[in-house]
Amino acid sequence: MIRRYLLPALLALLAGACVAAPTQPATHTLTLHGHVFHVELATTDAQRDLGLMHRTHMATDHGMLFAFAYSGVQTFWMKNTLIPLDMLFFDKDRKLVSMQLNVPPCTADPCPLYPSGKPAMYVLELAAGTAAQLDIQTGDTFSLEGRIGPVH
Repeated sequence: MIRRYLLPALLALLAGACVAAPTQPATHTLTLHGHVFHVELATTDAQRDLGLMHRTHMATDHGMLFAFAYSGVQTFWMKNTLIPLDMLFFDKDRKLVSMQLNVPPCTADPCPLYPSGKPAMYVLELAAGTAAQLDIQTGDTFSLEGRIGPVH
């Protein structure tokens, strides 16, 4: 009699254990102009394509760092991005070479393009207004705790 109830209870317990908890994106610690940010890395084409699309909020101490396998003029747009952003473009030495500030969400196609204007290998997206508030300037460099890993 106990076995009849024990098996369904055990199966229910196992099914509950297999339900994955929602995952938070892994973050790395990036320091820029004396300020610490928790950033997600975008190192593959799929991650870079998705970027910060469909998000409705981002804390001022968070961001996304896009890494490219090559240095060149990097061009971004705000397709399906719901929050305004600051885009900071860095060269291969992690030196800030240009910025696109307070970039608004795209509300209709075609979406405007936001180029680096100078060769860049990294792009840091932060909540709009962060660069001005922290007095981030071209020539500033960032450091990243840990390795970026392979970039595809």
